Formats: sequence, structure tokens, C-alpha cells
Amino acid sequence: MVDQPKVTEKEARAVAEEARESGWRKPSFAKELYLGRFPLELVHPHPRPDADAAAKADRFLTALREYCETLDGTIIERDSKVPDEYVAGLAELGCFGVKIPEEYGGLGLSQVAYNRALMLVGSVHPTLGVLLSAHQSIGVPEPLKLAGTPEQKAAFLPRCARGAVTAFLLTEPDVGSDPARLATSAIPTEDGEAYELNGVKLWTTNGVVAELVVVMARVPRSEGRRGGVTAFIVETDSPGITVEQRNAFMGLRGIENGVTRFHNVRVPKENVVGGEGQGLKIALATLNTGRLSIPAICAGASKWCLKIAREWSAERVQWGRPVGEHAAVAKKISFIAATTYALEAVLDLSAHMSDEGRNDIRIEAALAKLWASEMSCQIADELMQIRGGRGYETAESLAARGERAVPVEQIVRDLRINRIFEGSSEIMHLLIAREAVDAHLSAAGDLADADADLKSKAKAAAKASGFYAKWLPQLISGKGQVPTSFREFGPLATHLRYVERTARKLARSTFYGMARWQAGLERRQGFLGRVVDIGAELFAMAAVCVRAEMQRADGEGESGAELAEVFCRQSRLRVEALFDALWDNTDEVDQRLAGEVLEGHYTWLEAGVLDPSEGTGPWIAHWEPGATKVKNLSRPYVRRR
Repeated sequence: MVDQPKVTEKEARAVAEEARESGWRKPSFAKELYLGRFPLELVHPHPRPDADAAAKADRFLTALREYCETLDGTIIERDSKVPDEYVAGLAELGCFGVKIPEEYGGLGLSQVAYNRALMLVGSVHPTLGVLLSAHQSIGVPEPLKLAGTPEQKAAFLPRCARGAVTAFLLTEPDVGSDPARLATSAIPTEDGEAYELNGVKLWTTNGVVAELVVVMARVPRSEGRRGGVTAFIVETDSPGITVEQRNAFMGLRGIENGVTRFHNVRVPKENVVGGEGQGLKIALATLNTGRLSIPAICAGASKWCLKIAREWSAERVQWGRPVGEHAAVAKKISFIAATTYALEAVLDLSAHMSDEGRNDIRIEAALAKLWASEMSCQIADELMQIRGGRGYETAESLAARGERAVPVEQIVRDLRINRIFEGSSEIMHLLIAREAVDAHLSAAGDLADADADLKSKAKAAAKASGFYAKWLPQLISGKGQVPTSFREFGPLATHLRYVERTARKLARSTFYGMARWQAGLERRQGFLGRVVDIGAELFAMAAVCVRAEMQRADGEGESGAELAEVFCRQSRLRVEALFDALWDNTDEVDQRLAGEVLEGHYTWLEAGVLDPSEGTGPWIAHWEPGATKVKNLSRPYVRRR
């Protein structure tokens, strides 16, 4: 049994803050938006790959499309398993090494090409996209590219490129987004040549079939040893590793996700990535670009939703007209089309910026993940409503009675996990908010520290006054108030002027929140979440305008501008509603009622129903609070190669 570290909320926050990359060596478009500035030059003209890289990517994607056309996603859905021959075929094409440099046996392609590959394979079945992204976005390849030694890269990257499946193991039964309580331990051996790992990891995507895994474990601090959470590369055939469960989920049938136990697993010291105590920093840096795999899958799913919505709404006739001509359905189709365009615009802009490397995209990648996962779920829900009963019915049932097997209910199930994967929407709001208010926290100093004394707060107030005296006047006027600004964008210029004005308004609102709540701002999660969501919409509006102008300049016509126009008008309505809710909301009463619920004041409201989760059969696996062992397992899950 591994002891769970006991930490206070303050200690937990300190661990998270220490792992956070605090410096900004490169400009960030999204960060500037939250500060009330609109540096359009960072994203316009739209970044592009060089011709040779684009041609190389196109050749790979053409071959991948041809291969994907031979695959049958219904087999994965039916059997809850990806056939071995599918995995072998993807490996032969180089899909497990898309972003691995050619010198290590990979394809050496860009983030843009990788995203398009995920969209393709995800359109066969989303589990294929998860298989590749869990391997390459957050598995062994990305941490090694960021922090691995030349020897580690030479030893492991060629295996990864050839198809050795990898996984990233951080989450534990009692630890999700709170790494300060990580319980898996890594004890140095007496000879100093290795570590012994002990602990349990939960929701190990790819972990059931992985050949190599990145494991986050805590090394004890001691004299002469830094210790702390550390990243290890572990061979899964090492003695002492047991896969105790292959988990099953609402969606993503076929995902190889399970529970993995480490018992005295010896890991050579050469397999430490980045040094002791660097594990959380490596994890966060990995996720900066790794998160872009989720909006890629979301954008691909939304394209499919648009296709189905268009086809069904044109052919289905009710009251003498195709249903798509009725205003209630037409509104949904408009939302799906405009938002799909925006999803691809946000994805491509973020990926191109990642490839360029001249911008810091940690906020952009987080915004793309958050916004895409939320909006794609709305798109799928609207598609289900358009399809009606046929949307709720399974594809297998539709086919059994002679209708086209359109798996709308499946895409609703499969997309839902993206609001949880790689940082839930709630955690993403907090992460982005921390970066968005960083300048305010730095300026405020001890004003934002609840434990600071009055003397320290007085000094901090004087320092903050100097910062705000220079910064606030810049938020009064700008290019958004000049009718001729951004004229090269034609009709879309009005939306860019809106983005510029609204960024300044958002920064002023953030300042008002800081002035009002000071150290209490970090607990105003409703307020901060709305600040983040406004920034996400502004980022998306800028992305669609820049993309539409690029398409026009390339001679692709005005259709992109037409989609961008509608999207921006829809987005502006959402932004205005969010601004209203900054100050007029139910946050305080919600907090109070939730506290009373937790204290048991309303248990009478739960009467009159049964709780099926209180069964005791051997098919139910559950965790006891603080436990590190699976209960009621009929048998350990046998690892499949």
C-alpha cells in the first residue's frame, strides 16, 4: 500500500505553481488579448508551411486516406477492440512517428500534418485517433523530444516510430488534477543505479497494450537529492507490472485504457527524463502542443456532423418542404456550418503557430482544446436533434431495418470525453485564467496573497498603483474605434474592430474583478471562467477572419468570408451574454446551496428512487477512498500484444 501524501490547499497550489512555466520568452497572441491588446501582426498574414513540407505532408495524407478507406469502424464499435491488422497497417504507413524526426526513423512532419492525420483516422473511428494521439501527443515521443538526452532519443524514438505503442501514466485512483498528492513512489536503490516504482495508475490510455510508458512518480527528497515528481520511461514487460483492469466507457469503444500496478519495478537511472523533480514541468510542456490533438478530432467530427445535417435536412420532407428550410432547423444548420469553419480555423492557426515556433502558444493550445471540446459537443447535440429519433437510434438498429446506418448517437458518446481528456473544462478554465491574470498577480504582489500582513499589502498597493496608472489609460481607446481600421479585411473588418474593442473591455473587467476581490479573485471561478470564455470567442473570431482573408487572397473565393461573417455574428451574441453574466449571476447562491447539499440538508430530495450503484456483484470494480487496490475484480486483465 502506498501512502497518500497529506497536503493542504496552499501546499497543493504551491506545487502547481512551481511546475508552471512562469516566463514568457516569446510573444503570445492570446495572452495579449487578455491584457487588452490586439497584436494582429502575430497571426496575420496567416502562417503557412514551406512548399516542400506541404508536398511531403500531402503525399503521406493521400496514402493514409487510401488506407483508411479500407478500414471498417463498425468492427471496432462492435467488438470494442481495434483489430491488430489495423494497428499494423497504421504502423507501416508511419503513423506512429508522424512528428518524430527522420533521423530517428519518423516521418518528421508538422503539427498541421499530424492534426490532419488524426482527423482522417478519427473519421474511421475516434478510437484510432486516440490510439495515435495518446502515443504521440503525450506518450513517450513528445517528452523525449522536449527533455530527453541524445542517448534516450536514440534508444527509444526509433521503436516508437516503428509502432511500439506508448502511454502517459499520471492519474491515480485518488489523484486527478492535484499532483501534490501523487502517491506512486520511486525509491532510489542502494547502489544508486536504479529506482524502484510502487503504486497504481488509473485511466492509462494505451497502457493496456503499451510497450513503453512514461510514468510520473515521486522521488523522496533527501540530503543531496532534489527528489520530487519525476518522469520515468518504463518497459512494460518489466517484472512487477500488472494490468489489473481494462476499463469500459460510455464511448470510445476499443480504447485500451486500464488500471496498472507497479510493485517493486526496477527502472534504470538512465530512464529518468529531464532530471529528478522535473516531471510536472515536462508533463505541462508536453500538453502545450499535445492538447492540439483534441481539437483536431473535434474538428473532424464536426465536419462529419455538417455532412450528415446537410444531407438529411435536404432529403427529409415535412409539411411539404425539406426540414432544412424550416427556420428552427435552418438555425441549427447555420450554427453547425459556421462553427465547424471556426473549429478548423482555430485548429489550423494554433498548429501553424506551433510549427513556426516564434510564438508561445500555451494559452492558444489550451483555448483550442477547451473551446473545441465544448463547441463540438453542441454541434453533435444539434445534429441529433435534427435527425430526431434516427439520431437517438443506433446505427446497427437503423441498418437492421433497412435504413442508412448513420451513427449519430455514437458521435455524441464519443465526443463527450474530450471535455474531460487532458484537463477537464473546469481545470482548463483555471489553467487559462491563471495565465490570463498573471500580469495582475505580478503587479498586485502581496495584495493577491491572503496571508500577507498589512504592511506588505500597503507596499504592494503602491507598486500596483504604478502599474495600473500606465496600463489602464491604454484601455480607453484603440483601433477598434476607427472606422477605417483593418480595411484590408473588407466586410470582416467590423468584426476585427469588435475584437480589438472587446479585448480592452475584457481587460478592464478583469481589473475591476482584481480590485474588488484581490486575494479572493482566485476563488471566483465563475467570474474567471467567463473571462476565459470571452477570450476564447475573441480568439476564434480573429482566427476565422484571418483564415477567410488568406483564402480570398489565394483565389478561393468569398465562401470563407461568408462563413466567417455568420460565425462572428453568432459569437458576438455569446460574448455579450458572458459580459452580462460577469456581474449578474447566481454564483454566490450556487456556492451556498452546494455547501448545504454537501452538508446533507436536502437528502430528503433523494428519496423515492433506487441506487443501482450499490450492487455487490463481482462485475463491479470500485475504489475505496484513499485505496490503491482494485476491489471485486473477478480476474486481472491479461495484457494483449
